[in-house]
Amino acid sequence: MSLRIGVLGAGYFGRFHALKLARAPGATLVGLHDADPARAAQVAGEAGCATLGAEELIAACDAVVIATPTRFHAPLATSALESGRHVFVEKPIAATTEEADALVSLAAARGRVLMVGHIERHSAAIRTLRTSLSGRRLQAIEAVRVAPFRPRSLDVSVVLDLMIHDLDLILSLVPAPLAEVRAVGGRVASDHPDWAVAQLRFADGTQAQVTASRVAVGLERRLRAMGPEGELRVDFLARSLEALAPGGASPVEHMPGWGLDRHSWTDHDSLEAQHAAFIAAIQGGGAYEADGAAGRAALDAALRIEASLAG
Repeated sequence: MSLRIGVLGAGYFGRFHALKLARAPGATLVGLHDADPARAAQVAGEAGCATLGAEELIAACDAVVIATPTRFHAPLATSALESGRHVFVEKPIAATTEEADALVSLAAARGRVLMVGHIERHSAAIRTLRTSLSGRRLQAIEAVRVAPFRPRSLDVSVVLDLMIHDLDLILSLVPAPLAEVRAVGGRVASDHPDWAVAQLRFADGTQAQVTASRVAVGLERRLRAMGPEGELRVDFLARSLEALAPGGASPVEHMPGWGLDRHSWTDHDSLEAQHAAFIAAIQGGGAYEADGAAGRAALDAALRIEASLAG
């Protein structure tokens, strides 16, 4: 049976959700809603679906995708969950941790899927990284995600726009609670911080440094993980991963018994993979990536960073 899905929001992300869901296996795109009727009509025309009011759309669907500005995430998700609908909400899950807690509790009470749009969890790059990190003890992580300025997602800071992707990844890799946050950053081209560098310390002693900017000279996406088993380095743009480890395939000079293992990957459509995971979670009822609790944890870390920036 095809799952009936609606999209709330026809902005940058909402448009891509609608276009992908229009041809997603196992799903029927019922309709789309946006506060701007002209924008809604344009995107609905591209996706081949109807335009409906928000409540009308929720009533007509089994599940909804929420891709609106962040301040509307909690009200719309609450309405959908209370109506018995499954919910996919773009990151961040909500504007506050209190809103996130309420959504997590409501989804559990209604027995509905609440998935958050941490799309990196569904990328080929992160799957390759996780496989390579298996068995390694992490003590330090460095992540860099910077890009030139584009006038979108400016209703939130770079922390909630870009950095939250790496925060979610790091939180999924480190089993200990986040203990301390320190950060610096500033505004350049918007009303919110456009660059930030955060230092994270976890309860088990693991530390991380995360850099994000949406006003950079060029694109850069890197991650480095270090521990007693050696170093692992990823260049996401070059699709390359190098892991220094005992017994690695390519011997390293002056380090007897150590070598480099090199890996690459073929990119796939992460949004399609994310939609497939959402549909599978609804139909299969099992565990799934980026649930409400994970979205809440990433939001909490991001808000603690923003508080440090403000302080």
